[in-house]
Amino acid sequence: MATLDRRAFLRTTGLAGLAFGLAACGDSGTSTASSGSGFGSVKLQLSWKKNVEFAGEYFADTNGHFKSAGFTQVELLSGGGSGTSVESGLATGRCWAGLSAPTITAPAVLQGAPLKIVGATFQKNPFAVISLNKNPIKEATDLVGKRIGVQDSNELVWNALLKANGIDAASVTRVPFQSDPSMLTSGQLDGYVGFVTSGPVNLRMQGHDPAYLLLADAGLPLVAETFTVTQQTIDSERDKLKAFLTAEIKGWKEAVADPARSAELAATVYGKDQNLDVKEQTEEAKMQNDLVVTEDVRANGLFTMTPELIEQNIDSLAKAGLTIKAEQLFDLTILDEVYEADPSLKLS
Repeated sequence: MATLDRRAFLRTTGLAGLAFGLAACGDSGTSTASSGSGFGSVKLQLSWKKNVEFAGEYFADTNGHFKSAGFTQVELLSGGGSGTSVESGLATGRCWAGLSAPTITAPAVLQGAPLKIVGATFQKNPFAVISLNKNPIKEATDLVGKRIGVQDSNELVWNALLKANGIDAASVTRVPFQSDPSMLTSGQLDGYVGFVTSGPVNLRMQGHDPAYLLLADAGLPLVAETFTVTQQTIDSERDKLKAFLTAEIKGWKEAVADPARSAELAATVYGKDQNLDVKEQTEEAKMQNDLVVTEDVRANGLFTMTPELIEQNIDSLAKAGLTIKAEQLFDLTILDEVYEADPSLKLS
C-alpha cells in the first residue's frame, strides 16, 4: 500500500509559479477535435496511482461513456510522483482536468491560479484517526492522553483537527510515523492518521479489530477527489466539460453498484502494474462507497455539493489556515446544468 504522504493536505510540489502560464492551459494540454468530430482527446490527471479509488473513471472508459460523450480518448494519468500535482499539471498543460482536494487547490488559488472545483467524488475526505477496538478512539475528546502517529506531511490536517475540537496539542503525544500499522498493533501507538478506505481494511485482513474516527465527522468536514479545471475551461469549453462530467457520473453509478468489478478493473487492468490484491481492493471499494454516496447525493446527484457542505469546507479550510471564499474555489453550476438536462443521471 502507498504511504500516507501521498495524501498530504497541503502538497507544495508544483505550487510555485502556478499563477503563470495558466492562460494557455486550456489549449496546450488538450487535443481539441475539429468541427464535427467531437471533443477529441483529453488528459485527466488522477490524484494518485491507479487503484480502486478511481473505479468510476475505469468504468467510464471501459464501458464507452467517454466515447459516447464525444471524446476520442480520455487518458488517465497517474499522480503521486514528485512534481505531478494536478494544480501544476493544469498550469503546464499536462492535463485538461484533474482530481485533487480543496486543501491542495485552495493554496494555488490564493497564489493567483485561476482554478475551480466543479464537483466532488468523495463527499467526505477519507482521512481518519485509526485505532483498535480494544482501545478505541471514537470521538475527538478520546485523543487526549493518547499517542497518535502523524506524518509530517499531515501536520496541517492534524493541527486543524485539534483546533476544530479545542484540543491543546500538548495534551496529545504526537509520534513520528511512516505509515507502518505495526506501530499500532504492537502497542507503540494508540492511533494514527490514515485513510479509512485502506487502513481498517488492511488491519482486518491481518486479523485485527479496527476502529476509526473520520475527520469529516470530527469537526473537519472536507470533500476529496475533486474535479478541478481552469476557469478558461469553464468559460470556453462548458459543453465539453458537461459532456465529460456526464460520462463520469455514468461511470461512478456503475462503480458504486459493483465493488467487485471495480476491484477487478483496478487490479487486473488499469493498475495491473501496482500488485494490487483483488480482495483488498473490493473491500476498499465498499468502504469508499460510504464516502461517495450520502443522502444529499442520493437526492441531488453524484459529485454535487449542497451550499451547506460548501460552507463547511470553507470553514474547515479556515481552521487549516487557508482563508478563501466559496466563490473563489467552487463552481457547481456546471453540474446543476448536467442534472437539469438529464435527471435520470441521479442515483435511483
